[in-house]
Amino acid sequence: MLLDIEDLTIELPPGAAARPVLAEVSLRVGRGEVVGLVGESGSGKSTTARAVLRMLPEGARTSGSVAVDGEDVLAMDPARLRRHRSRTVSMIFQDPRSAMNPVRRIGDFLTDPLTRVLGLSRRDALAKAVELLASVGLSDPERRMRQRPHELSGGMLQRVVIAAALSTDPDLLLADEATSALDATTQAEVLALLRSVQEERRRAGSGLGTLFITHDLPLAAAYCDRVYVMYAGRVVEQRPAHGLFADPRHPYTRGLLDCSPSLGDDSEPRPIPGRPPSLSDPLTGCPFLPRCARAEAECETWAPVAVPVGGGDGSAGDGSAACRRLELVSRSSA
Repeated sequence: MLLDIEDLTIELPPGAAARPVLAEVSLRVGRGEVVGLVGESGSGKSTTARAVLRMLPEGARTSGSVAVDGEDVLAMDPARLRRHRSRTVSMIFQDPRSAMNPVRRIGDFLTDPLTRVLGLSRRDALAKAVELLASVGLSDPERRMRQRPHELSGGMLQRVVIAAALSTDPDLLLADEATSALDATTQAEVLALLRSVQEERRRAGSGLGTLFITHDLPLAAAYCDRVYVMYAGRVVEQRPAHGLFADPRHPYTRGLLDCSPSLGDDSEPRPIPGRPPSLSDPLTGCPFLPRCARAEAECETWAPVAVPVGGGDGSAGDGSAACRRLELVSRSSA
């Protein structure tokens, strides 16, 4: 398994939060696989991705493990961590402008990692950067090298950031809302680009894994192989994409789908009542309890536990969901 997060818990210093930022998160991404991570703002999606780079909140305490290609990121020494961040894993952020120095040229942004990380000469780095810009679909790449970020559109800059992320041939991409700021046409082009990169790597014999973070459930359904749903720092459901969206098992997943508009559906979107809990809200029992229409008194003290679930086609064991009602069904059928 390329990425294997097991029971990851991240807690802030005493007094800074009433609950963990992440609680017993387990997540896996295989080579050549696109895995989605969805949920409302504040659910812990970005924190999970940053943990893969060991970019943790100041003073945070951690337990569990974050393994990339079998090596625990949380136990790496500083030198190994630098190599991990520069070679093994790359991150694509939502706002490409925030990832670039506004006064430096695009060429400088791309050639720096090629010379510092890969050790290429300045001449070879320039040639490689032009090749990268062409590979992500930017016209006239030689001219783009001389331009500064303000001279390019948001979609063009996102392509530049993707080129930079791919420049060191990473094994794992972390795409944190990488297309949410783009219009629909540009979004489709960028997603097609990422898919083509994965296909090229597959043909070359080295699978590229992608953790795709988004709040757009229909997009995750169309683009991802498997999907994890997060709520209040926990994974509440994880399934193959087709099963999750055809037959969601956790009330939160169903709520997210009910409030997502879709083409060809005239029904009104139904928002989930209430608000997601903040870090200052202490949680006992099921964290979704205050917003769940199916909650029972026993849910107030129920400790969340993942229950194996099958697909809508009757297949068994293809995922899990953390809901007390599912646990009761599982126990009764055991």
